Parts: sequence; C-alpha cells; structure tokens
Amino acid sequence: MNTYEYLMDAGPQLVALADPTRRSIFELIRHAPSSVRELTDQLPISQPAVSQHLRVLGSASLVTAKPRGTRRIYSVDPDGLASLRSWIDSLWDNVLDSFTEAATTEANNAEAEKAEAEKAEAEKEQR
Repeated sequence: MNTYEYLMDAGPQLVALADPTRRSIFELIRHAPSSVRELTDQLPISQPAVSQHLRVLGSASLVTAKPRGTRRIYSVDPDGLASLRSWIDSLWDNVLDSFTEAATTEANNAEAEKAEAEKAEAEKEQR
C-alpha cells in the first residue's frame, strides 16, 4: 500500500478531527464512554450541536454508539483509530527509510574516504 492509499484510508478521520470541538468531544469519549447529555454537561455547546459532531465522528468511524436504556453511550471505535494509526505509522516508516538511506550513504562515503586516505598514505610511503 503506498502513502496515497494510507492518506485515503485516514482521510475521513483527519477531516473529522480537524475541528477543535470534535477533537474535544473525541478526547472526552476517549477518557470515558459518554452519553450526549454527559458530553453536553462538559462542553460550552448545545445538545443538538454535540449530536451533530457525534454524527460526524461516527461517520468517520472514530466513535460508536451503543444503546443503554433510553440513552446511547458513545465510545472510541478501535477500527477507525487503526486506520488513522496506519497512516501515521506510514509517515514514520518514510522517515526511518530516509534516515537509513542517509546513514548508509554516509557510512559508504566514510569508508571510501578512509580507503582513499590509506591509498594515498601507502603511495606516500613508497616514495
């Protein structure tokens, strides 16, 4: 899977979390599964606004809702997070690959310089 495919997989999650209010709601749910009412009590926005943000988070597969009596309890969706995590990991994979390539090139250059210096020293001693 190339980086573009990772981005496509994580696109909905990134868009959903781009909004600071949705990030706040997601963080609250991440710490404790909650109902809309419990979330509304902790936020400076209306209950309909919280519900709207939860719909966006749900459509991005970041939260799931389970009925409990007359309420729905929202919790983090591990599958949606796995997609986001894969994309973030791909960034680190690219960085580590670049670092490995740079370190290998540097080591090869150092070996070549050492061999060149040893050759020059040997020629100097022969004279």
